[in-house]
Amino acid sequence: MTTWLGRRGDLCFVILVLCLLMSRTLAQTGIETPSGYDRKEFMIPVRDGVRLFTVVFTPKNQQERLPFLLQRTPYGVERMFPPDKRTYVKDLAAEGYIFVCQDIRGRYRSEGDFEMLRFSRDRRNIKSIDESTDTYDTIEWLLKSIPNNNARVGVLGVSYDGWLTVMSTLDPHPSL
Repeated sequence: MTTWLGRRGDLCFVILVLCLLMSRTLAQTGIETPSGYDRKEFMIPVRDGVRLFTVVFTPKNQQERLPFLLQRTPYGVERMFPPDKRTYVKDLAAEGYIFVCQDIRGRYRSEGDFEMLRFSRDRRNIKSIDESTDTYDTIEWLLKSIPNNNARVGVLGVSYDGWLTVMSTLDPHPSL
C-alpha cells in the first residue's frame, strides 16, 4: 500500500511540475496575452469554383492603408496564431501588414484535390489551374473584399510554402 501511495504521489508531483513548466512557456511566448490583430476566416472562391480556406489578420489599430503578406501552405492555418505571436513574422507584424494565411486546395479546410508539387498549368486550356492561378484569384478577392489595403501584396514561405511562393510568380497578379 505504501508503494502505491508513493507512486501516486510521485505522479501527482510530476504532473504539477509539467503544468508549471507549460504555463511558464506560454507566458514566455505571449500566447495568452491579447493580440494586436483581429482574425477573420473566409472561403475564397477561385476560377474553377473551388473555395480555399483563408485566415486574415488585420491590425486592430490600423491607421493607414496597408499591404498584404500572403502565406499559402499545405500545413493547415485553422489554428494559426496571430502574427504578433509568431516568432517567424513578429518583426514584420511590428512594421504593419495585413497577414493572410491560406490552406492550398485539397488540404485541411480547403476544397478541391491536393496534388503534391502541382505543375504549371497548360496555358492553351483556359480552364486549367495551378498554384499561380489560385494565388492570382486569391489576391484579386483580397483586393476587392478586405478594406483599407494599399493594393500591394507580398508572399512568403519556407520549405513547401517557399515552393508555393515561387510558383505564384509564374503568372503573377499585377499587385504581387
